[in-house]
Amino acid sequence: MATGFTNFGALHFAILGGSVALPWVLSRFAPVRPVRIALGVALAVNEVVWYAYRFFVEGWRLPQGLPLQLCDASVWLTAWAAIAASPRAFELAYYWGLAGAGMALITPDLWAPCWSYPTLYFWTAHCGIVVILLLMIWGGVARPRCGSMWRAFIAANVFGLATGLFNLAFKTNYMYLCRKPVASSLLDVLGPWPWYLLAGEGAALLLFWLLWLPFRR
Repeated sequence: MATGFTNFGALHFAILGGSVALPWVLSRFAPVRPVRIALGVALAVNEVVWYAYRFFVEGWRLPQGLPLQLCDASVWLTAWAAIAASPRAFELAYYWGLAGAGMALITPDLWAPCWSYPTLYFWTAHCGIVVILLLMIWGGVARPRCGSMWRAFIAANVFGLATGLFNLAFKTNYMYLCRKPVASSLLDVLGPWPWYLLAGEGAALLLFWLLWLPFRR
C-alpha cells in the first residue's frame, strides 16, 4: 500500500532529528520531573487510545492485534519508568526501546497513509519512547547500571521465546519471528528465515553493547 511517506526524505530526517533535539532542549531548559511525568502519562494515554481505536474500527481480531511486539512492551516500560522513575523499568526500556524503537524510526514499517491516525500513532509512540529515555538520561534521572545489558538481553530472549510459542500456536507473526516485514528493514540484510533470527540475536547484542558503551565506567 502506498503511504505517501518517503524513507530518508526531508520529513523523515526532521522526525529523526526532532526525536534527539527535543529531549536535549527539555533537559536543559525545562523542569525535568514534571515534564517526564507528563510525557509518560501522554505515552500511556496514546497507547490506550490506540487500543480503543483498533477495537472500534476493527473489532476483536484475536489472536491478531495483541501487544506482543517488543515495542509494545517498551512503550509501557518507558511510561512506567518516566512516571515512577523506576530503575528496573528504565533499564529494560533503555535497551529495548532505543534499540527497537530506534530501528523502527530509521526503517518505519508503515501500513497507512502518511497523515492518517495509524501513522501518526506510529510516530508518536516510537518517538515518545526515544524522547523520554533520552530526557531521563540527559536530565540526570536514570542511567543503566552494571550488568544491565545482560539482564535486558536475557529478558528480551525470554519475551521472544514466549512470543515465538504464541506464534507457533496461533499462526501469528509477532516480532517478525516467522517472516520479515513487507517494508524494507534491517532484517533484509540478515539472510532468509530462520537464519535472520540468529543474525538478529547478534545484531541485538551489538546494539545493546553500543548502548552500554557510554556508561561502561
